[in-house]
Amino acid sequence: MSRYVVVTDDLGLLGLIGAAATGPLHGNVHRWQGSRLPERPAEVRNQLERPADLEVLILGPGMPLELALTLAAAFDVESPEVSVLLAGQPDPDIVLAALRAGVLDLLEPETGAAGVAALLHRAVRNAALHRRAVPVEQTTAEAPAGRVIAVVSPKGGVGKTTIASNLAVGLAKSAPHGTVLVDLDLQFGDVGSALSLSPEHSVSDAVYGPARRDTMVLKTFLSAHPSGLYALCAPESPDAAEGLTGEDIAHLLGQLASQYRFVVVDTAPGLSDHTLAALDQATDFLFVSGPDVPGVRGMRRELDVLAELGMQPLKRHMVLNGADFKAGVSLRDVEKVLGTSVDVVIPRSRAVALSTNQGSPLLNGSVRGPATKALQKLLARFTAPVAPARRFGPRHRIGA
Repeated sequence: MSRYVVVTDDLGLLGLIGAAATGPLHGNVHRWQGSRLPERPAEVRNQLERPADLEVLILGPGMPLELALTLAAAFDVESPEVSVLLAGQPDPDIVLAALRAGVLDLLEPETGAAGVAALLHRAVRNAALHRRAVPVEQTTAEAPAGRVIAVVSPKGGVGKTTIASNLAVGLAKSAPHGTVLVDLDLQFGDVGSALSLSPEHSVSDAVYGPARRDTMVLKTFLSAHPSGLYALCAPESPDAAEGLTGEDIAHLLGQLASQYRFVVVDTAPGLSDHTLAALDQATDFLFVSGPDVPGVRGMRRELDVLAELGMQPLKRHMVLNGADFKAGVSLRDVEKVLGTSVDVVIPRSRAVALSTNQGSPLLNGSVRGPATKALQKLLARFTAPVAPARRFGPRHRIGA
């Protein structure tokens, strides 16, 4: 079947797309034939043996921008079930014009094989949604929202980002290109480092302007990870997050939950307005504590504060990370102080530290051991049947 059509004179791009069209993306790649470039969808389909198989149209390089946008707009009106990708530079004016014409994504010249595969995954998924007659922009109202998993801790240094990144990578394997990790430690977050990403955009870029109004624009601010995960990283400068409100964060997470099956949120230590806004949106609270006495007592205080605020998730998960029960504190001691059971115990492990330093989560590789087994146990808590639809309305109002 001709699943992809490419209108280009760039043989290198054609090769990248052909190499990516394997596995779940398998399908024939048809290169436009003819001395005259197409202007209408019918011209594209007329070159295909089975026109109904077309899912993704890639335009350029080598196609004039105005003609490419005209063709993209025509597909958007006549064949919205076909996802259109435009090859070009990420100039703001070009990006805005492309989005208005119905282009799903911009394929930049330096995009490598992994990036091309990520774009094709998203394009195929978008096409499938339209073929099921579920408009993407209406999923918030007509379909259950994705699970929002807030990873929280009262203090830093307990491995919260390590656990969030491992969980997100594991979920991405069960829901390819349906998982996004948000770094909500806006001053000193290091999700980018944990995943070896060099993001062009951050949370502070994604909450303003067109991205706030259009989820398709918002998706262009996400960074793709080879595992199939998308990430929205913290700003490079702590000052860049000044002015972001809890309402901004709640709106952002709501947008992402309307588009992705899993939204994992790595929060900042403590209970800031941003963290409370994330907890308002969350279906799951994932608490992370270290095995030391001050850390466990701090977690108990955080649990008490949330109980006083009436913030109760649909599901709660308690993780004890870096456990070494030879240090004088037993699991029974920890549970007694917390007043609740511990769901997953992740032992202290050199493999965890090594993977963190290398920017390669354990669940993204083949390293075996007790820590990996514990992380897989945590992952299994989320890969069971999806939680029931959550209640509407916030559990905490900032400033109330």
